Amino acid sequence: MTVSSRVVAAVALAGVFGLVVGSFLNVVVWRVPRGESIVTPPSRCPGCGHHVRPRDNVPVLSWLVLRGHCRDCGTGISARYPVVELLTGGLFALTAWRIGLHWPLPAFLYLVAVGVALSFIDLDVKRLPNALTLPSYVVGAVALSAAALLDHQPIRLLHAGVGMAALYAVYYLLMVLKPGGMGFGDVKLAGVLGMFLGFLGWGPLVVGAFLAFLLGGLGGVGLLLVGKAGRKSRIPFGPYMVAAAFIAVTAGHQLAHAYTHAIGM
Repeated sequence: MTVSSRVVAAVALAGVFGLVVGSFLNVVVWRVPRGESIVTPPSRCPGCGHHVRPRDNVPVLSWLVLRGHCRDCGTGISARYPVVELLTGGLFALTAWRIGLHWPLPAFLYLVAVGVALSFIDLDVKRLPNALTLPSYVVGAVALSAAALLDHQPIRLLHAGVGMAALYAVYYLLMVLKPGGMGFGDVKLAGVLGMFLGFLGWGPLVVGAFLAFLLGGLGGVGLLLVGKAGRKSRIPFGPYMVAAAFIAVTAGHQLAHAYTHAIGM
């Protein structure tokens, strides 16, 4: 198998794995905000209470076969379930393509998974649960440390630490200066994202930080224009932070280079 074919195979495998992870993330998104276990009990229909059969739990395909309804009682199944699965699968595949078959890949696949879960939870309940955010500091530190040491690039750990502290400090300052405009959940998520982006370099870190506010501003204006939010409405910022971080992971170096080239640096 050639190098290119190995990469294609890895991307395809990551995409399939992402579909499976996305199915699990649907459980996480529903149960974590409610303080429920993500392990037990098994998934069941909210209408009739019947446990979901293994054949009805195949990502995307089962929803299509069942036409979005429970096999037993006909209760509708939200289209968001296959959307989360497809989104996670696609992001896993794109991340594998951009990172390549290198040691940091597992760490960044984890970032994608927790980012998807946090984004949908924030959209649902306007909150970023500590149950997902805080463990990500530990998982990220361990996974990135292992990747840096295995790649013989320990300097990346320093970059990750600086990125974590810098982005955390910026968001914390914004929260203090404008109470109510930025939640402490956003601050804690900023530290996680800063750690991963700093690991990649200063370019992705700056791009991710800038794009979060750009995307958030554009999203807020869009919601105002369509009447989905008012001037005092609280708009979840987590999804914009995660989207900006993903763009920075996959294209941060290129965007940073294009910008510095455009201004003649």
